[in-house]
Amino acid sequence: MSKAPLRSSPPRLPAQGAFLRSLVFALDFFLIITALYQLKPASRSLLIEALGADSLPYVWLGSAVALLAAIAVYRTVLERYGRVRVVLASCLFFAAALIAFRLLAAAPAPWVAVAFYIFVDIFGVVLVEQFWSLADGSYRTEEGRRWYGLVGTGGLAGGVAGGVLAALLIRHTPLQTPDLMGVAAAFVGLVLGLTWAMDRGGLLQRTGEIAPHEAVAAKVGAWRLIAGNRYLALIAVALLLAQAISPLIEYQFLHIIEAAYPEREARTAALSLFFSILGGVSIAVNLVLTPLILNYLGVLAGLLVQPLALALSTGGFMLQPTLIPAAIMKISDRGLSYSIHRAAKELLYIPVEPMLMYQAKAWIDMFGYRLFKALGSLVIIGLGQWSLTGSGVADLGWVALGGCALWAWVLVTLNREYRALTRPPDGPRRPEPLPGTPLP
Repeated sequence: MSKAPLRSSPPRLPAQGAFLRSLVFALDFFLIITALYQLKPASRSLLIEALGADSLPYVWLGSAVALLAAIAVYRTVLERYGRVRVVLASCLFFAAALIAFRLLAAAPAPWVAVAFYIFVDIFGVVLVEQFWSLADGSYRTEEGRRWYGLVGTGGLAGGVAGGVLAALLIRHTPLQTPDLMGVAAAFVGLVLGLTWAMDRGGLLQRTGEIAPHEAVAAKVGAWRLIAGNRYLALIAVALLLAQAISPLIEYQFLHIIEAAYPEREARTAALSLFFSILGGVSIAVNLVLTPLILNYLGVLAGLLVQPLALALSTGGFMLQPTLIPAAIMKISDRGLSYSIHRAAKELLYIPVEPMLMYQAKAWIDMFGYRLFKALGSLVIIGLGQWSLTGSGVADLGWVALGGCALWAWVLVTLNREYRALTRPPDGPRRPEPLPGTPLP
């Protein structure tokens, strides 16, 4: 079996040039996430209007299948045509598809709402994957550690700005929920133009070669490597438990949103504002709590923040299943996942041999996450006989609490393995260097 060629390192830029390049990448990421956060509240609001929140687990199953197929196709196209051309072509495709969905929304049908929801999931995964593919090909490892925090902040800011913009457009202009598709298409057009300018300006690398993590990313068999390594298996279980619990939280949250905002435009505006608040919390945690906790309390403390906060907020929601406790529970899930949990997770991979790390991360991020989100959906469907509607949706909290307890136990076990791997053979363990701020 032939080995995939290694990507050549991009040229090193002086500090000022690297800063300007990172600003441009941050702007690109900002535009992508701003576009995404026009679509996320719209897709959820339209699906609730068409089929109700009870349909969500079934749609998530369809989305998982569609995402796996889309990723396989995307990888095949990427290897054949190269990064930059695929990014430009996909931007044209997504902009055209958004315009088509806007036209279809003029005569709404349930299948349109379902297809649009799945499309938005694919949109977010592919555009973010493309962005980091371009960034990874344009930075050296040491440059990435220095500048990825700035680049990633552009995406976090895009989440805040996108949610605020969508809410303002719905509340203070004649635009309605389907019109956000056109707004997102305009932002995708800006991404297309900026990517073209970045390529023409020499900011993007065109090596035409396949990096190791890309060569193995589509191999489902990588799970065997994870299963044969106790440390990697514990990482996978911890991360995938979080992904299985997330649909339970989302389901409860959107049920409360459905009851609190029966009118579509009010629901879209509320979801938009919520997403902007969630992004703001992620930024605050990233800038303030993440470095303090990881540097002074260690990786285990950083990892335990999310399951502990999620368990507490879930308990509060079960006692009072209303909008504010539901929002706090949702922020404990996604807001902490995008910030401190992501940072701590990246530290776990540092002791792993690079090629093995690439394969493990590829399987977990691309396949494991989708499979375990589907598992969470199946749990909800299986418990459907409990008539989880209205305030009774809080009954799912018992499942979430059990999952959090198991998750915390796995993290404690994982931390023992991590400490053993990072302890020098002839002395006390030294503090791990904190990498650049991780990204959503």
